[in-house]
Amino acid sequence: MAEISFHGAAGTVTGSCHLLKVGGRNILLDSGAFQGPWAVESLNYKPFGFDPASIHSLILSHGHLDHCGRIPLLANQGFRASILCTHPTRDIAHFILMDSAHILKEEFIWRQKRLIRAGIKAEEPLYTFDDVYYCMDLFDRPVRLHEKVELGDGVSVMFHADEAGHILGSAQIYIDYPGHRGKRRRLLFTGDLGDGDRPLVNDPENPERPVDVLVMESTYGNREHRSYQESVEELEEAVLSTIKRGGTVLIPTFALERSQELLYHIGNMKRAGKLSAKIPVFLNSPLAIDITRLYQKYCNYCHSEFMTGYGKGESPFMFPGLHFTQTADESKAIHMIEGPKIVLAGSGMMTGGRIKHHLKHLLWKESTTLIIVGYQAEGSLGRKIIDGADTVKIFGQPVSVKARVYTINGFSAHADRSHLLEFARRARPRKIFVVHGEPSSSAALAEELARDLRNTEIHIPKLGQKFKI
Repeated sequence: MAEISFHGAAGTVTGSCHLLKVGGRNILLDSGAFQGPWAVESLNYKPFGFDPASIHSLILSHGHLDHCGRIPLLANQGFRASILCTHPTRDIAHFILMDSAHILKEEFIWRQKRLIRAGIKAEEPLYTFDDVYYCMDLFDRPVRLHEKVELGDGVSVMFHADEAGHILGSAQIYIDYPGHRGKRRRLLFTGDLGDGDRPLVNDPENPERPVDVLVMESTYGNREHRSYQESVEELEEAVLSTIKRGGTVLIPTFALERSQELLYHIGNMKRAGKLSAKIPVFLNSPLAIDITRLYQKYCNYCHSEFMTGYGKGESPFMFPGLHFTQTADESKAIHMIEGPKIVLAGSGMMTGGRIKHHLKHLLWKESTTLIIVGYQAEGSLGRKIIDGADTVKIFGQPVSVKARVYTINGFSAHADRSHLLEFARRARPRKIFVVHGEPSSSAALAEELARDLRNTEIHIPKLGQKFKI
């Protein structure tokens, strides 16, 4: 009998990590970092709940930090098996993990300076650049979409023929395994699913039946997204009205997928003559710059119509007035540039990165427009602003919120309630495990699923909980 246990993204959105034990094999689905307020991030420093050295294979659904962020720690504690993922995911994970190691180092130095005066020793970083460097040797099994890989003991894995519609290289994961009395069983791990109808990535494919066990995300399990076209129109209105009054547009953005999608739309505004070619646009994130180049490298994984209309050497991400801001000095210089401008900077939840410096300088100005286009975890700076805080603390100092704030959730790379329900209806599994969501979101989705699929067991696992499958 197979068993699955949940060691992350159970009761939280982040930290995706699920362990499948079957046929003598220990197979890990993702090994992500917990993100958000310290109460959540502190979980990164706790034991995994299993022996990393006992894992025979790690299957990585995609390259977001909350799905790959603890791989260096896993390797540092004895994990030596192969990591299976698509080719884009391998390269994305490399950039994401190196950036994470840099942030961990900077945070350690900052904490150390503060605590040393009180005679307290700061906790060492979760992992280092060296840890990332050595763990990349384990990414030795990049696989093609629809390629079947035998894991041993009658267990096989397949990365779905079409992507999960989430980000570049993301995939739905199918695991076939021997069940009770040798009967073949199939587990489908959605990773993160998208809504479809996006310009960059392919639409998520419907599940291939039969599916016995479905492990599915629930990030937006209790809400619907605005239509994508309406979101694009709202983005244009927010940008153009701000530029017209000579203000600054601030867009806290995730380096992976969201940055590239926004560059594409801002470029379209310039190409259509809606936005002057002279208006400066700053991509103020070294990581986003690197990821943008990966989208060029792996454009064959993108939507089939994405590159249509662009000649050889041309890019849908490049346009007049675009500046790639690499260094800290270049980032600081943005504040010296007068007149209207657009700044895209990380982090997407405003918990760190260069966006916090821009917010410190500009959030208190009525001429500023803050456009929030991504998920904001409970307790994060972004969530506090969305919830209507009049004043927030940035670098320990109170800053008044006077900027115009737009929340445009139609750009989310996650499927909304309706799409998640339809996906589960098509799969019609015996068991569903609802993960990767805040408790309210997971509970709402599970309640709907229970009404629709009366013959299906619905579970919302807790951290560390085990189930027979």
